[in-house]
Amino acid sequence: MSTSRRVLPLLLILSPVAGPVADTSVHGDIISTPTPSRYSVCFDHSCTSVVIDSLSDAEWRQVAAPLRNPASSAAQERAAIARSMALFETIIGRHTGTTMDRGRNIAGFGQPGQLDCIDESTNTTTYLRLLERDGLLRFHRVAERATRFGLFVGMPHSTAVIEEFDSGSHYAVDSWFRDNGQLPHIVRLEDWRSGLDPADD
Repeated sequence: MSTSRRVLPLLLILSPVAGPVADTSVHGDIISTPTPSRYSVCFDHSCTSVVIDSLSDAEWRQVAAPLRNPASSAAQERAAIARSMALFETIIGRHTGTTMDRGRNIAGFGQPGQLDCIDESTNTTTYLRLLERDGLLRFHRVAERATRFGLFVGMPHSTAVIEEFDSGSHYAVDSWFRDNGQLPHIVRLEDWRSGLDPADD
């Protein structure tokens, strides 16, 4: 594993209405075609810090393990995706110093290695693309990130998104709500856009 660090400015454009937006966090130093040996990781709020990282062969096998046995349904695959995302965060947290990232923004605000929803959604999209690249997603494809913002959903908030092949349904894969290494919140995108919060479950 090798890690190089760069600190970069980011122009963040937020949509005035709930819905999908272009992947505004992707710029020259965020790798849009990641591989296990070279991918980027964002942290310190809105990708202020970007590191280029790599997984060893053993680490890659570990994060991919939940999806190695073919799922029998899209719902089963989403559960496996959640386990894989938690493993990515656990391992990469040790590489990048983001192990102590706390869910949401307040608990870890101002602490080194803290992630906001821009960081989380960008990183989760990267991890999903790694799985997709390896042919491990059989019921879903990786879609563009989405941002919700409006009168009834509070502050702007972004998430990674997957699309189910058969139904065309989109699902938020949102790791921002929980601490590093915990299972992300995966729900239908329309429910997420309405302001759904796992605390309400």
